[in-house]
Amino acid sequence: MAEIKDPENTIILTLKDGEVVIELLPDVAPKHVGRMKQLARDKAYDNVAFHRVIEGFMAQTGDVEHANMEKDYNPRRSGTGGSQYDDLPAEFSKLPHDRGTIGAARSANPDSANSQFFINFKDNHFLNGQYTVYGRVISGMEHVDKITRGEPPVTPDRMITVRVAADVA
Repeated sequence: MAEIKDPENTIILTLKDGEVVIELLPDVAPKHVGRMKQLARDKAYDNVAFHRVIEGFMAQTGDVEHANMEKDYNPRRSGTGGSQYDDLPAEFSKLPHDRGTIGAARSANPDSANSQFFINFKDNHFLNGQYTVYGRVISGMEHVDKITRGEPPVTPDRMITVRVAADVA
């Protein structure tokens, strides 16, 4: 596992194949970082499916309303929901959508990001300036690469747990 320099701004995402450590970027996108930490602390991301996973592009997850595979999972609505919190304004930056970066998923409205996010499988620079980048995988990308593909996958993978590193004993 990578060295965790700032536990308060680091996420540990547990997948079926192992842990993924995500360094959050509060100086770049403080509202998005705050939301991810809030939902992690609420344990809202636990058991949420990767509902849209496109080979050579990205893996999308975070629909805490419709994609919890242990509670009211609805594969037809998965990807259409958010959280009980208000949508977030875009926090665009000059950071590129490189392999392993975390981007805020949203609708056509730039200020509609809520709980969903995606992890880039490769450099996706065509997304630059259009979707908020607020974190990057610092270890465990090999586990992200093994997430089952599909839109939606027939048997989706899930985030088993998502925790702020500062909260892990």
